[in-house]
Amino acid sequence: MTDSTATAPAPAAAPALRVRRTNPTRSVIKHIVMIAVSLVMIYPLLWMIVSSLRPNDEIFRNPSLLPLSFDVSNYVDGWNALAQPFSHYLINSTLLVLGCVIGNLVACSLTAYAFARLRFWGRNIAFAIMLMTLMLPIHVVIVPQYIMFSQTGWVNTLVPLVLPKFLATDAFFVFLMVQFIRGIPRELDEAARIDGCGHFRIFFQVILPLMLPALATTTIFTFMWMWNDFFGSLIYLTTPENFTVPLALQSFLDSQGTSNWGAMFAMSILSLVPLFLVFLVGQRFLVKGFATTGIK
Repeated sequence: MTDSTATAPAPAAAPALRVRRTNPTRSVIKHIVMIAVSLVMIYPLLWMIVSSLRPNDEIFRNPSLLPLSFDVSNYVDGWNALAQPFSHYLINSTLLVLGCVIGNLVACSLTAYAFARLRFWGRNIAFAIMLMTLMLPIHVVIVPQYIMFSQTGWVNTLVPLVLPKFLATDAFFVFLMVQFIRGIPRELDEAARIDGCGHFRIFFQVILPLMLPALATTTIFTFMWMWNDFFGSLIYLTTPENFTVPLALQSFLDSQGTSNWGAMFAMSILSLVPLFLVFLVGQRFLVKGFATTGIK
């Protein structure tokens, strides 16, 4: 008589977990390549730092990054080489940057709120025209702008460089903020409207505090662009007393005489310090601003 009890099937063996092992050789090669590429990218900066510590006659004769001698006098000479101390040009650039940053933050945020939240006739057409201005190079509009500012007597002042920022002429920042505001739930606006808030209170008390990443991104980019702006300053600023940092650095070069390369490199290093500090402080807001505006 056979046993009627069926033998239970053996449980299936659990699949073995695959442990991904990193190849040490591959990892070392990858890091070596990354370090080599990084050194190639920062080589111009390293060369400029080393050149600022060399005498003028040794800068182009010794292309290596190991100077034969250190000459810190380039920083002292460069600081006092021009008609004004170099701090004067740093102050001019600081005033220009502050005005442009405030103008972009105020005008672009208000314009972006209007495009993102208000409903008015021709909104889509106006938004499309605003985006089309991104394709216009500055050389197309610089001539009529110069004629207009020349007739008002504002040439050789910072007004032609700062005033357009208060008119929301930087369409890139308007578009950036519009995309950010569209990601904010409208339920917050409706709740504030039930409490009796108008558009200005909704903007200043609800929308604006949530726009910190977009505002930080606008601040960083405006600072970097205007601090390094050479063309606009060259067009509108004519006297050395009103020069900004880029024009002051260009003054070290003389096409008909002797160029003070060491002093120019030394002052260039000093002019990079504010850019480095601003980017170092605001880089996390910069990444967050792009990540939360749909630009990926």
